[in-house]
Amino acid sequence: MKLSVVIPAYNEEESIPHTLRTLHSTLKKHNIPHEICVTNDNSKDGTLRVLDELSLEIPELVYYTNLGPNGFGYAVRYGLERFTGDCVAVFMADMSDDPEDLVKYYQKMQEGDYDCVFGSRWAKGGKVVDYPQVKKVINRVANFIVRMVMGISYNDTTNAFKLYRRETIEGIKPFLSPHFNLTIELPLKAMVRGYTYAVVPNSWTNRKYGESKLKIKEMGSRYFFILMYCLIEKYFSQGDFMKKTKKPEKVVSR
Repeated sequence: MKLSVVIPAYNEEESIPHTLRTLHSTLKKHNIPHEICVTNDNSKDGTLRVLDELSLEIPELVYYTNLGPNGFGYAVRYGLERFTGDCVAVFMADMSDDPEDLVKYYQKMQEGDYDCVFGSRWAKGGKVVDYPQVKKVINRVANFIVRMVMGISYNDTTNAFKLYRRETIEGIKPFLSPHFNLTIELPLKAMVRGYTYAVVPNSWTNRKYGESKLKIKEMGSRYFFILMYCLIEKYFSQGDFMKKTKKPEKVVSR
């Protein structure tokens, strides 16, 4: 099963070399066939130049430049329209995600034949390193609200680091979110539409270079919009968007 890794990148020239090298070497060490698909989200620094150089070093690297509209959600969606693997993970360019966790996701998906594998930084076995306190409080409150509104037990919906089968990605289209609210749109739609999932503890480490692209003040209403959209679909869509299951073949006795 070929794994695609979609990485949105905006002004990440300092972070992305270490991220791509570590990710590639980890997947290669575990003999996982893969591609690394980076969306350069119209960066203003040397990100594109760095990607040019790294593509000579890493054969599995493909990259695109999204000229616009720009934003985290648009960049991820750009990659989700172009990946070639059997499954796809969203991975951060700043190395806040651990490639070894991605290996665990991949193995879990294969072992249980799941449609999705979600990470949880807050489950037993998960951890966060240098997580800003204010951001942590907002994160936990937001995830609590999502859990209560949607009636789910999963406690890290806002975690972007997740793995989906190709069929799942196709089944949860069209995507609506242009920004970080895509992080909850993808898993909530998958849950509402009947796709199976497993939860794996994962770690998160704060970036060493650059600054976070998440602007908390700008995101509240956008997260709320997607949450309400998924809630309405859950209770009022009459199952029109549910996962299509193959009908068992009839056995004709002779």
